[in-house]
Amino acid sequence: MSEVKEDQHITVLLNEAVEALVVNPEGFYVDGTFGRGGHSRAVLDKLSEEGRLLGIDKDPRAIAVADELAGRESRFNIYHGSFADLDSALAGQQVDGVLLDLGVSSPQLDNPERGFSFMQDGPLDMRMNTTQGQSAADWINTAEEQEISKVIWEYGEDRGSRRIARAIVREREEAPITTTKRLANIIAGVSFSREKHKHPATRAFQAIRIHINRELDDLIECLDKALEILKPGGRLVVISFHSLEDRIAKRFIRKHAKGDELPRWMPVTEDQLNKRMKPLGKAIKASKEEVDSNPRSRSAVMRVAEKLN
Repeated sequence: MSEVKEDQHITVLLNEAVEALVVNPEGFYVDGTFGRGGHSRAVLDKLSEEGRLLGIDKDPRAIAVADELAGRESRFNIYHGSFADLDSALAGQQVDGVLLDLGVSSPQLDNPERGFSFMQDGPLDMRMNTTQGQSAADWINTAEEQEISKVIWEYGEDRGSRRIARAIVREREEAPITTTKRLANIIAGVSFSREKHKHPATRAFQAIRIHINRELDDLIECLDKALEILKPGGRLVVISFHSLEDRIAKRFIRKHAKGDELPRWMPVTEDQLNKRMKPLGKAIKASKEEVDSNPRSRSAVMRVAEKLN
């Protein structure tokens, strides 16, 4: 696959996200999932000469693209790491907005060498940061059957999780599972799933990827830190691509919009509840036109909240 094709990426909810995020053209913003820079470039277009943007990404390929942008754009800097490292990346600075475009990007999914997709054969890696951590193959070939089943159930919501885990353990005894195609075939061979337009391995691959990259743990940690580093009036924009991510974002915003949990009998006024956020509008989904031009946007859900004083 050519370099150009691999790095193609259509940014989802581009205009909607940037409009919601940038309320102060002279402000300081964070793109916590730089990817190939679609949102970042659009944010920079809205900023004045005084505005600044920090990009964050785990993926070395994304960092290479970001370094090129930073070389010609003085208002932009990049941090190589997880958005869960938000506080370290900012070194105590407060910001006017944080954008998180969650999940796996098209360049990661479309490159068989990264091991994210069951549609093309490649090494079973799945790490967003290929310079550190345990690969999917390392985990699949050493984890206990119960742990594999638990991950596939909790992160993939696959009802066949136990059957899949048993098959994986049985097959790895014959030979280590090192490729995406072999793992996909093992799962398909024991799966009873007949979800329309979905490969039987879809949920299990999603679950393993989430586990390997600590995606939900990192999201929970990042949201807590984002609330602390946002200035009053600052915006949090989260774009999710499956229900587990969206549920975390929705509950986080709801919790801090409701304020402190106090006994019903305790007499308190509204301003004593310590409400820290307010949701801005309802969840936003991609338009029909965007879905038609980019089918991967069909599952996208965007939530926006503002930090209160």
